[in-house]
Parts: sequence; structure tokens; C-alpha cells
Amino acid sequence: MDRYCTGFQHVLVIHTVLAYSKPMASGPMTAAAFEKLNPRQREAACAGTAPLLIVAGAGTGKTNTLAHRVAHLVLQGSSPEKILLLTFTRRAALEMTRRASRIVASVRSDVRLPWSGTFHSVANRLIRKFCKRLGLAESFSVLDRGDAADLMDVVRHDRGLGKVEIQASSKRFPRKDTCLAIYSHRVNTQRPLAETLALMFPWCAEWEGELNRLFGSYVDRKINNQALDYDDLLLYWHAMMQDQAVAAEIGARFDHVLVDEYQDTNVLQAEILQRLKPSGEGVTVVGDEAQAIYSFRAATVENIRGFEKQFNAAVVPLEENYRSTQQILDAANALIGKSLYSKTKLGAKPRYVTVADDEGQAQYVVTRVLEARERGVLLRNQAVLFRASHHSDLLELELVRRNIPYVKYGGLKFLEAAHVKDLLAVLRWADNPRNRVAAFRALQLLPGVGPAGAARVFTRFEAGGFSWSSLRTGSNETDTLMTSLADSPWEGQVQRVREWYLPHLERLYDAAQVRAGDLLQLEKISTQFAERSVFLTEMALDPPSATSDLSGEPYLDEDYLVLSTVHSAKGQEWEAVHILNVADGNFPSEFSTGRPELIDEERRLLYVAMTRAKSELHVLAPLKYYVASQSRMGDRHVYGAKSRFMTKAVLACMEPVAWGEAARPEETAPAATKVDVAARLRGMWS
Repeated sequence: MDRYCTGFQHVLVIHTVLAYSKPMASGPMTAAAFEKLNPRQREAACAGTAPLLIVAGAGTGKTNTLAHRVAHLVLQGSSPEKILLLTFTRRAALEMTRRASRIVASVRSDVRLPWSGTFHSVANRLIRKFCKRLGLAESFSVLDRGDAADLMDVVRHDRGLGKVEIQASSKRFPRKDTCLAIYSHRVNTQRPLAETLALMFPWCAEWEGELNRLFGSYVDRKINNQALDYDDLLLYWHAMMQDQAVAAEIGARFDHVLVDEYQDTNVLQAEILQRLKPSGEGVTVVGDEAQAIYSFRAATVENIRGFEKQFNAAVVPLEENYRSTQQILDAANALIGKSLYSKTKLGAKPRYVTVADDEGQAQYVVTRVLEARERGVLLRNQAVLFRASHHSDLLELELVRRNIPYVKYGGLKFLEAAHVKDLLAVLRWADNPRNRVAAFRALQLLPGVGPAGAARVFTRFEAGGFSWSSLRTGSNETDTLMTSLADSPWEGQVQRVREWYLPHLERLYDAAQVRAGDLLQLEKISTQFAERSVFLTEMALDPPSATSDLSGEPYLDEDYLVLSTVHSAKGQEWEAVHILNVADGNFPSEFSTGRPELIDEERRLLYVAMTRAKSELHVLAPLKYYVASQSRMGDRHVYGAKSRFMTKAVLACMEPVAWGEAARPEETAPAATKVDVAARLRGMWS
């Protein structure tokens, strides 16, 4: 038994000493690090190499446990180069690596996990290594979502699917973003197109034949352009693993495979894992079925539900919560049927607040937020969560009126900003001369060059064998820039492109000075990468956020309130949380009431929202909602039905509060003079 795991009678740790290395001796600092874990966390961290499922409830220290698991493997003699750590964000991978390095620092200081990253970033590395076997050039491009949608649109128009005469006889053909969403869902679920359309996009079902042919042309165009979109990274990795020899070669690279947030994986990712380690030996997955909320991204909760049986895996549940008070956990447990507990017993019950309408809801939130601020709770330690982005519209108006700064998550991303996409398009074209989408965007930055002009330039460039010496854009400065980017070292390339682009930025966009700041930020980010291709791929797979994500100008203030959709809030925590519009039609969404599995996911979504709160939770339920498309003073409304998730068991764990108009019943006038209305009514008919 490991020295850092002794003294705990109920924890059994089995050693597996790898043949190529002996276990390292653990120092007192290392032992102390493992002693800080609770018994269940220690059991998970120090388990043997058999398949392991760690069921980590909300706030139970999942990241810390997984980091200790990595540290334990290294201390047992596993080579860090043979540990594959798969996450869903680059930040999560970096955080686990940092924590694992700190734990083993008393033994060795050079711990790096070169194979830690997101599924898509690891797929990119493997595809580049095996690119010749796959028929890809080493310089293949990775398209971000925006570029993929643009390419889909090019193919859509080439096939005449956007023409007016096509639309006249039927409904409008789906736009590029919808087409890409259908394609993505189809390939990630591996369902037939007809089933994808019937379940997720029924309004597009009549276009099945046209969509099928469109997607075939889209794939051909990507292959011809030597470009892969976001979904192709998993598709290519999955295809590689179907080849027995390649699967064995890749599987032999890793002794241990650890997967974070396993409940968020799709069919392709689960099959890749199975091909990597068919027996499950050395596989550890961490997740929580109750937090599976991404089916719209093709994730399937069945992966985590079936893991134990598939690999005959050991299961270690983590149920001690380090985030929320027990009062909040009682309500969450009643909602989802879990048994989370906390040693933090003191705290108020969550509030179930009925308000008259959206306006009353906004007033309540602002009042409570400011009260909490007066008690010393910073605005940024408070959050307002909602099911859909537009649910916060009225609240945002009230925040602006009251001069309360805020940031809203779920808005425009850094790389979706037009000026950032412009600069990256130049770099992407330099990296892959065949990248037609990047070339068209870059060429149309030039004065007087539109789609037709860009097509002519690119056609001549293609006829010249994609040789930069044959490029004739009509701008000597641009021709020189593209040639120099192809021949010069990576260092300083972003600066050169930025300086070339600044005159175009000032000509094309307003607020050029503010936008130029984003480009400087991009230049700083680029210095962290040794190669252009790596930089461009990371920007496509794991884009950074930026000040443009902020609503209003909270960055001018030292503090700001957080507004977020629940999906964007997963993994976060705040001292006080307000959840808006908890009524049927919003929680659950009216679009998710058709199938039982979608209702279950909506319940899990509310559970995720509730478990973001540390000490204060406010669940708001407006009594009426005003109908859209009426005059500003219109009063047409519908009444909100109580959410089906607010059962007796859940409400028993909450403090009911009626606020505003909902709390003020009409007063009864004193009986001074009696008026016999009944006699008058009878008299009308006598």
C-alpha cells in the first residue's frame, strides 16, 4: 500500500509497477497532499490500473481528484509521456497538469504531460502525425466554425440552393449555419440523416435529398482544399482507429487514458476510447450523469451510463460537496435524486420567489444584488442564470438604468469578430495556399475587390500551381506580404500582417482603435506558439475570450455582475445565484417537452443551475408573461404555469416568497353603506 495512502482502513490501493520504471519514493510533502483528500477522493486517486469510473457530483472536487490521480500514476512509475489526459477545455488540461506537477514537486520538478488537451487538439496532433497515410498534406488547414459555415455557403450557392426560384415552390432552404448544424449533429451522433432531421430539425425534413447531396459536395470541397472542419478532427481520428494496425500503434503510445467530463462525450469519442484500450486497462473516466446537458451538441448520456458494464469497471462516487451549503444541496438532491452532503450546515434555505411579471423579476434581482453588495458580497461573486439568452433582456435594461455594470456570457466570441477573422484569414491562406475560404476573405479586404474579383485572382493563382510567385492581386504590397509569409520564420508574422491590415481596418470598420486593441491582443497570444500551424489550429479549437464578450463597459469598473446562460455557467460557482423564469415553457423549455429524454435533460439543467450557488439561491417564477409583437403599452399576456420540476419535495426545501405586486392582495373596503346589487340584477328580469 502506498505510503501516502496509509492510515485509512477502508481504502485499498493495489500497486501495479510498470516494467520500465520503479515507483518513486514519495516525500512528506507528497504524503501530506494525499492526506488532504477525503476517503472517497483518495480511493479514486490511488486506485489501480483496472477500468475506473469516478462519479463526481457537483462541487465534489473532481478536478483536484483527477490531478491527484495523475500524480499517483507518475509516483508509481508511469512515464508522463505515456499518460493521455482528455478534457473539454484547454484550461482544464492546463489546470490539472499544474496541480499534478505541484503534488509531485517534492520528488521531481520536471513533470509535463505532453499528451494532455481537448479531444480535438489531440486528434489534430495524431492526424498530423499520420497525415500521409490519410491522404492529407502536412499543411492541411483546420477551419473554425465561421470558416466552415462560409465554405458550406459557397457550396450551397454553387448548387443553386439559395436561388429565389428554388424557394418559390416550397419553404426557404436552410441557411448556412443551419446546414452546418445539421451536418455536425449527423456526423457526431452517427445517425442517418433522416433520423437527425426528424429528431432535431423537423422543419428541414423536406430537404433531405438536397441536404444529402450538399453535404457530399461540402466534403469533396474540403478534401480538395486540404481543409478539415471541427467535426472532421474526430471523424478522422475515429476512422484511423478502425484500422487495426493504426489503432494498435496509437494505443501502445499510452499506458493510461484519463477522460474528464465523460457525460459530455458523443458516440465517436466513446468509440475512440474503446479502440484505444479495448480491455479498459488503464482507463479512468470522470463525470456525473446528473450534469449531462449537451445533447444539442450530440453528447449522449448513455456513454457514462454504460461505462461500468462495458468495461466491468470499478465505481467510486464522490458525494461530499465543498461548494454549497446543505440547505442548497437538500433542494438540489430533491430535484435530481442524489445524496450530496456538505459540512457547511449554516445557511438560509433557497428562496422560491413568485413575482408578478418580468419587470417584477428584474426589480427583485436588482434589489437583492445591491443588498448583497452592501453586505460585502462583490458583484462578480453574484450571478444571474437563465435558460435562454433573451430571458435577461428586461433585466439588462434595468441594470443599465441603475448604472450597474455587468458581463454577459454567451455573446459574440473573440474569433467571431470580423476584424479578428480578417487577420486570421491572411495567416490561414499563407499556411495553406489551397484554402479557398481564407483566400476569398483576404482578397476581399482589398479596395474594389468583391467576390467575382477574388474568384478571378484565386483561379489564376490555382492555375499557377498555388505558387506564391504567381500571385497577382493587383496590390504589390499584398503580393509581397503573402510571399514573405510563406518564406520567413513564424516569429513576427502576426505583427507584419497586423501592420498591413491597419489601413484596411480603418477603411472597413468603425471604432477602429478599439478593434486594433483586439489585434494587439492576438499578437501577444501568438508569441506563445512555436509554429504558425499550431497557433492557427489552437485558435480554431480553443479560442480565447476578449473584452468584446462584455455587455456594456464593465471593464471600466472594478466590479460587475455576471449574467449567463446555464450552459455557459457549467463548472463555475458564485456566492449568490438567481435563476430566472423557472416556469413551464422556460424550465423545461417549450421546445424540449416532446420527448421524455429531453425533459430529463431539462431537469439536469436546472440542477446544474442550482448547484452553482455557494450560500444564496433565489429561484424566480413570474406569474405572467407579456405577449411579444404588441405596442409598448400593450397588456396582452399569458399566465406562467408552475414548473413541473418544483415538486412538493423540492418546495419543502425552499422558503416561499411572494414579492412586489404578487405579495400585495387587494384590500377589502370597509362595509359602510350596503348596496343591494343582487336585487337590482333580479329586477332587470322581473
